[in-house]
This record gives sequence, structure tokens and C-alpha cells, in this order.
Amino acid sequence: MQRTGAPPPTPTVTKYGSPCSLCEEVDADVPAAVGSQLEALLQDRVADAAALDGVFAADVAGPLARFTLDGGRRMRSQFLWWAMRACGGAAAETSAALRTAAALELIQTCALVHDDVMDGSPRRRGGPSFHARLAARYPGAASPGTGAAPFATAAAVLAGDLALSWADDIVAGTDFGDAVRHRVLADWRAMRTEMVAGQYLDLHGQATGSRSVAQAIRTACLKTAQYTVARPLSLGAALAGADARTTRDLCAAGRYAGTAFQLRDDIEGVFGDPLVTGKPSGDDIRSGKLTYLAAVARARAESRGDRAALSVLVSSLGDVDLTEARLHRVREVLTDTGALAVVEERIGRLVAAGERRLCAAALSPVAAHHLRTLLARVTAPAGSPAHAASAGPVTAVPGGPGPFGTSGAPEPAGAPPASPATSVPRTPSVPRTPSVPRTPSMPRTPSMPCTPSLSPATPESPAPSESGEAPVPPVPAVPDAAETARPASAPAAASPAHTGYVTPRLARPPGGAPGRRRSGTTVDGSRR
Repeated sequence: MQRTGAPPPTPTVTKYGSPCSLCEEVDADVPAAVGSQLEALLQDRVADAAALDGVFAADVAGPLARFTLDGGRRMRSQFLWWAMRACGGAAAETSAALRTAAALELIQTCALVHDDVMDGSPRRRGGPSFHARLAARYPGAASPGTGAAPFATAAAVLAGDLALSWADDIVAGTDFGDAVRHRVLADWRAMRTEMVAGQYLDLHGQATGSRSVAQAIRTACLKTAQYTVARPLSLGAALAGADARTTRDLCAAGRYAGTAFQLRDDIEGVFGDPLVTGKPSGDDIRSGKLTYLAAVARARAESRGDRAALSVLVSSLGDVDLTEARLHRVREVLTDTGALAVVEERIGRLVAAGERRLCAAALSPVAAHHLRTLLARVTAPAGSPAHAASAGPVTAVPGGPGPFGTSGAPEPAGAPPASPATSVPRTPSVPRTPSVPRTPSMPRTPSMPCTPSLSPATPESPAPSESGEAPVPPVPAVPDAAETARPASAPAAASPAHTGYVTPRLARPPGGAPGRRRSGTTVDGSRR
């Protein structure tokens, strides 16, 4: 019995679920546990491919498995796991959670392989992209037909499709309870569609030369925020049987943080050091991507009548032969117009709003701390202490506000081109969970509440933009008028290797600034 006046006991991992050795092992190092599950699942699939055809296994299935196993920080898996634990999940949910997390990693593989093909990116995770590896392996390969896509890119599309198929097979073959299955499959279907819609809007923006600030935010939410943060959180909540209100709070926090993550990625894509980010700098400018950063810069240059800045932006966006000198000039324009400072400020507000929604959810304190730290990590600049706080496994910590270390492994420096071997290397980790026979299909079920329109009102409500663009519900709302007209606060330093951003603290009360609201949507697109 606790003495009167004595401090409350320090929470441990057993605070938010029944004690279980496997749960505690996963808690200590979620990426390693998911990696172990992936190894077990992918070995079976590579073996199936090898039995089907040796060339297919050596060129596609084996390299695809290695690409999935060798890179990434398992952020989506960690969001899913800690949401499940925060909502009370424990031993009974562990096997399903690890399998679903492994499927998420394969969804990410599909997205990365396809995205690199569409963008023509030669680098990924510090090494050659998947299609670049294929091109290096078959340097003289001809196109499969007149006017067809080159062999390497066409084959990479098939590899991405294979990753998606594997992910669906894993989810279909997971033993969920009946009520949980309905919720998980609804989230899974919605996530896949949102990801494809966001990628299409990204391509559409490049093809049409759109410079809409509102459309840039909408694309960021659909392409990144939902499937990177919000849906993994919702899947974890579904696995634990969380109530609708808790799920809504988690999803709203995920949309805020996920949108901030994409805005941070937009900055890193122009100012980031390739040695830190693992991808080329300036590719978004060369491909003419509709990023929020570029859209704000153009809007501010237009509002000021800055023809020189507009000329730089118009001539550089979409120029595949953009030189490093001209890219440096673009960086100067993004800084001088105040766009960089505006985006940094927006990231800070989104992060703060996400923290408030996470605090509003009824979650177990220790697991909620892990979620809070993860949300901070995905929005921190590459190379910063917050972003790199993944040196080792996590231990249980007291509940309450404040950052602490999380699990994960840094992205590897480049990997050599894939070899013909079809086996997947095994590393010691958490014991694999038992396999469950696959079910033949995933029946249609009603969608569960993780759509942006379902979250309740929050203090973060935008005012209309100067351009008068209509908002694009139900995803993040249009920017403040201040984002297109307000004089910039002290801009962040811009250089070819600019990675030391400091997110400005917003000088306004926690409740948000008073003023006009537009079309009944909050900053993450939820209805008031």
C-alpha cells in the first residue's frame, strides 16, 4: 500500500497492458522486432518466387526484400505499435500488430520504388534507387517495345506492385478478431487509396504547373500525412479496440504531425545535405513539384511585385538541367521572400497542434510519451539531435511531458547493387510470431473514423489566403493571409547544406490567434 503523501510509483511498460515477455521485448526495440517479423515473412515470399522462376527471384523478389529490410527507420511501424500499446493493447494483440507493421513497411517500399520511378530519382536511402540498381545490372537492356518505358523503370513498377501485393497478403492472412478485422481493413483500404490519390495530385501539380498553396497542402496531407502517421496510429488504435473518440484524437494528431513532416521534407529537398538526407538536393525544383515551400515563395513574390524573384522561380521550377549555381539562387529567393521562415513557422504550429490533440486523447502515459517523441522526430530537421535520437533501444520512462530517446536505427550509408542471391539475410532479434493461414479475400466493411472530416474542432483554424483560393476539404486548410503577405520573421540561414533549422516559436497564446475562419475547416482539414 502506498503511504500517504508518498510520490506515485514510476510507470513501467506493464502499466498499459498485461505483462508479457514478448511485449516487453518489442517495447525495448520496436524496429528490431518488426525487422525480425519482416525477415520471417519475406524469406517465405522470396522462396516462393525462387520456386516460380530463378531470374524473377534474383532480379526482383530478392532485391525487393533486401531493400525493405536494409533501410528506413520503421517510423510507421513504431506509430502503429505505440498507438496499440497506448490504447491498452498487450499480449493478445502482439502478433497481429507485428504482422500489420510489417505490411506497412512493404507499403512504404511500394511507395518509394514507384515515387523514384516517377521522379527519375537516382538515389534513395544513401544508395542507388531500385530502378537505378536494375539499370546498372542491365546497362545495355533495350526498352520492351517501341515507345515503351525503359526496362529498368518498367521493371521497378512491377517490383512496387509486388511489394503492395505482399503487404495485402500479410494483412489478409493475419488473425484479427471479427470486430478488429472490420476496423483494420477499413483503415487499410482507405490508406492505400489516399496514398495513390496524393501521388496523383503530386504528378498533376507538376504536369499542370499548379502553384496553388491550398493544393500543395492538400497533396501533402494525402500523399504523406495520412499514410505516414495518421493511418498507422488508427491501425494501432483499432488493434487495441480503442473507442471512437480516442481514435479521432490520435488521427488528428497524426494529420498535424504528418503534414508537418511533409513540409519539413520539402525544406530538406531544397536545402538538405544529401549526405544526411540520403537523396539529391534540388530534385523537387528540377521536377517542378508543387511543394508548399515553392507555392508560398511564389505567392509572396507576387504580392510584393518582386519580378526578379518570380523570374528565378518560374525559370527554375521544372528545369531538369538546373545547375548548382542556379539552385543556390533559388535557395536565396526562398529565403529572401520569407517563404522558408513561413514554412518553419507553420511546422511549429502544426507540431504544437498535434501535441495538444495527443494530450487530449485518453492514453497510457508511458506509451503516449513514446508517441510524443516519435511525432517530434518526424518533424525535426535531418541531422538534428531530435531527428537522430535513435541510437539504441528504448527503456520505460516516467509519464509526463518532455522528450526522451526512442528506438530505431539510422539509415544505412549506401548499399551495393543487388546480387543474384535470393535468400534474405537473417539477424538475431525478437522471436518470430506464429504464422496464420491466409484468408481468401478482404471483405468490404464500413470505414472507421480516421478521415479528416471527423475530428472535432481545434484551436488551429486558418484564415483565407490573399489569393482568395477556396479551401480544399477535407484535408489541411489553406494558409493564413499572413503566410502570403506578412513580413517574414528572421529567416533561417540558407546554404547548399542548410540543415540546422530552428523552428520558430509562435508568439501567440496556445488557443490560437483570433480572426476569420474559412469554410468550417481546421488546419488539418477537420470540420468544426
